[in-house]
Amino acid sequence: MVGMVSEEATTEATRTTRPTAAPGPAPGADGPRRSGTHAWRARLLVLGIVLAALNLRPAITSLGALLEEVRTGLGMSGSVAGVLTSVPPLCFAVFGVMAPRLARRFGPGAVVCAGMAAITAGLLIRPYAGSTPAFLAASALALMGIAVSNVLMPVIVKRWFPDRVGSMTGLYSMALALGTSAAAAVTVPVTDALGGNWQTGLAVWAALAAAAVLPWLPFVRDRRAASDQGPAREQGHAREGAPALRITRSRTAWALAVFFGLQATGAYITMGWMAQIFRDAGVPAGTAGVLLAVTMVMGVPLAFVIPRVATRLPHQGPIALALGVCGLIGYAGLYFAPAAGAWAWALLLGISNCAFPLALTMVGMRARTGAGVAQLSAFAQSTGYLISIPGPLLVGVLYQHSGGWGLPIALMAALMVPQMVVGVLAGRDRTVEDEAARQP
Repeated sequence: MVGMVSEEATTEATRTTRPTAAPGPAPGADGPRRSGTHAWRARLLVLGIVLAALNLRPAITSLGALLEEVRTGLGMSGSVAGVLTSVPPLCFAVFGVMAPRLARRFGPGAVVCAGMAAITAGLLIRPYAGSTPAFLAASALALMGIAVSNVLMPVIVKRWFPDRVGSMTGLYSMALALGTSAAAAVTVPVTDALGGNWQTGLAVWAALAAAAVLPWLPFVRDRRAASDQGPAREQGHAREGAPALRITRSRTAWALAVFFGLQATGAYITMGWMAQIFRDAGVPAGTAGVLLAVTMVMGVPLAFVIPRVATRLPHQGPIALALGVCGLIGYAGLYFAPAAGAWAWALLLGISNCAFPLALTMVGMRARTGAGVAQLSAFAQSTGYLISIPGPLLVGVLYQHSGGWGLPIALMAALMVPQMVVGVLAGRDRTVEDEAARQP
């Protein structure tokens, strides 16, 4: 990890220590100290990004692994459980849109630090809330912290590491996938090891969130627009103060928002219901959790590879198509032979879920400036998560009233087709700044 940022840290130190009009110590006296400071901050920022990314999904996948126990403990019906699985995208849509404004006022480092603290508090409170409404409220607190961090990660990467968007996006996408899969895989065994209490099994993830608060503390007092903005500070300052883009005029922004929404729909249905699909097919609970983990863990290597490949291609549409085909095959397998081919379907759906790092990479590529990335990230994620809200809820209702998984799986497969179409449109080589300027 340190090796990965050595070049960025050196570039950061070189560019940010150029002489300015303000008087100061001679370059020979101050340069080494400033270089060391910036290198240390860059490495600390990478550590903070990785730890934050590790915490962006355990609140969801740990619940998916224990959903049946939580339903029993709180007396939830299938429809109410569907509402529960729709809470993440709702919170991401509502709170994510606030992230750019909060970042401008307090600095993105402070906002992410507060987000990690909110995740910690929410994960500690919700298992012991005692009722479904209180459980939902505590979950919303944790998801609020996740939402603002979701939006600000591409912004921080674009501004601090503008020449390494692909590799840094891959790094935090890989960490995100690792946290997602680890929570899915070990929540049930950890719960069993701690006495079989689902409340304890959910609460243990607060410790990981608490650890993620620490690297962001040095950035809390930095209220500049990009947490020191890194290499683009001098050159980009005037542009950061430019009027906001009319992002809704951009066709690419809309295509990316819909793509984000449809992939999020599939991802949250998977995280919320896949383990239950396997359990209903006769797979033991522990194995079902491992199968969900396999789906999630596919994102660990692929989330690092896909952004690097995507940034080297003039058009990212072919990647969106390939991921969509894997999803269609996986859903067909779940429909016809959920238990017999469980491992194959888990692998294929894991590949399909890597549309998420592809979407994040395209957010960084479809805007030229840090301000443009901030607006596009907030718009695409907030609009996308709004689009994704009905999906998990509808799956719960269909499951409750049809008594099986045939209709829900057919819905999941049907949504994959428009996802592939808008993925091709979002992958075209153009920027939202140009499109917003061209529109009347």
